[in-house]
Amino acid sequence: MKLNAGAFAGSKRARRAALVLPALLWLALPAAAHVLNTDLSKLSRTEILWTYLQLGFTHIIPLGFDHILFIISLYILEPRLKPVLLQATAFTVAHSITLGLAMYGLIQPLPAIIEPIIALSILFVAIENIITDRLNPWRVAVVFGFGLVHGMGFASALTGLGLPPKDYFGSLISFNVGVEAGQVAVILLCWALVGRWAADKSWYKQRVVVPVSVVIGLVAAYWTVERVFFS
Repeated sequence: MKLNAGAFAGSKRARRAALVLPALLWLALPAAAHVLNTDLSKLSRTEILWTYLQLGFTHIIPLGFDHILFIISLYILEPRLKPVLLQATAFTVAHSITLGLAMYGLIQPLPAIIEPIIALSILFVAIENIITDRLNPWRVAVVFGFGLVHGMGFASALTGLGLPPKDYFGSLISFNVGVEAGQVAVILLCWALVGRWAADKSWYKQRVVVPVSVVIGLVAAYWTVERVFFS
């Protein structure tokens, strides 16, 4: 029995693509929480800004397991850079708003409410990826709404660290830029491993989108239950 070379290559690449999610999960699992062991009073302004930029990045990679899964879910339905960057922009604007409001004390998000909603947002996007065949225009608005919630999650982490009084605003911006850099890194990794060669394949939906979304959905469903009933 002859095997079609193109189909064999596609299958091989699909199996390789399936490694993207486990690799990111493995990357995230060993991390526990942010630790700031630096005496900020002894640092220059530039050093403080760099410190908070790094903290923002590590809040996504490797600490932001749930945020990584959310970004992957946004990416895989339409694996080209332009559509996902549009969604990422809406997400960034939204989480910047609520992160800033929370850090200045204008809103006080409750982790017991915010964390389950973050898990539900991941589950929602994963299910949408499975049941739809194309990226709907209204998804940007949905992503913006979820970004508002995720920003409150970022605020919980940053509140625990605190911000230096001598450069409060600058450190907040640096943390946010670091978060964005982490998100872009996840997007570019997904594009390099999957999107640049699989975007136009006829089997992409069945071999990449559906299985990856099922795994993400199951993890998000578990988190939802855990965060509602056991946190």
